[in-house]
Amino acid sequence: MNQDENIVWHAQTVSQAQKQIHKGHRPVLLWYTGLSGSGKSTVANAVEAKLFSLGCHTYLLDGDNVRMGLNKGLTFSDQDRIENIRRISEVAKLFVDAGLIVSTAFISPFASDRAQARSIVNKDEFVEVFIDTPLAVCESRDPKGLYKKARAGEIPNFTGISSSFDVPATPEIHVKTAEQTIEQSADQIVSYLIKNKIIEVKS
Repeated sequence: MNQDENIVWHAQTVSQAQKQIHKGHRPVLLWYTGLSGSGKSTVANAVEAKLFSLGCHTYLLDGDNVRMGLNKGLTFSDQDRIENIRRISEVAKLFVDAGLIVSTAFISPFASDRAQARSIVNKDEFVEVFIDTPLAVCESRDPKGLYKKARAGEIPNFTGISSSFDVPATPEIHVKTAEQTIEQSADQIVSYLIKNKIIEVKS
């Protein structure tokens, strides 16, 4: 007997629609993708601060933070990267079901993985945010010294150097951090959420 046959989805008494009314905004998954050093976490943090000030219920899943717990033990091989994003997608789905605005700040280099993440929530609940920063700029920032190590051959499978990054074809939000400030980038994202009625700013 397949073990999955003994698993049955347990319906919840409180619906997502009720949670949405309770929180006062629509749930959504803001999926930040971009090279290491592009500014994903920095922008996501700035956006969360703005949303928090507006009374929104949010949570930010950061790549390094998650690898210290839930995904501890996963390497940066292609296979483990796929598993890393699969787990994050499922966790993010739970946050969306709880009615939150959840942000994920991960390189997530493979388009197929981002498509899988998009597919597990409702169509209007996924917003891909491409933090589009040229490799040269990311490498010049190198906040963690990773590019230097990758160039020295100390880090295999490093995105942008020895591993590919699938550039998003049609992201909902296209942010260019090399051309604007973090504040402007955060405002761009929050403006999108307001324009698309995900959040409502009361005058």
